[in-house]
Amino acid sequence: MPADLEEKTDRYERLLAEALEAAAVAPPEGTPLAAAAEEYREMARSYLEDGRHFRRDDDPVNALAAFSYGHAWLDAGARIGVFAVPEDGHLFTV
Repeated sequence: MPADLEEKTDRYERLLAEALEAAAVAPPEGTPLAAAAEEYREMARSYLEDGRHFRRDDDPVNALAAFSYGHAWLDAGARIGVFAVPEDGHLFTV
């Protein structure tokens, strides 16, 4: 049985918000990789805001998509090493 859309949207919003808090820029400040990490974080933050906007507009499908895309930016950054992230738990796939 597929997950309820509202429950899944809630879960992905929480996941993205928690992952944003947990992802720390790994490369030294002032380096190109640190700049890339900040761009990845900004994309994730923007998708979190977009998802919340979609929720307010009663558009859970686009909200879920935005939360998923935002998390993908953080997860990709963690995989290429621009973020230091917890290796245990449910926030990242590293």
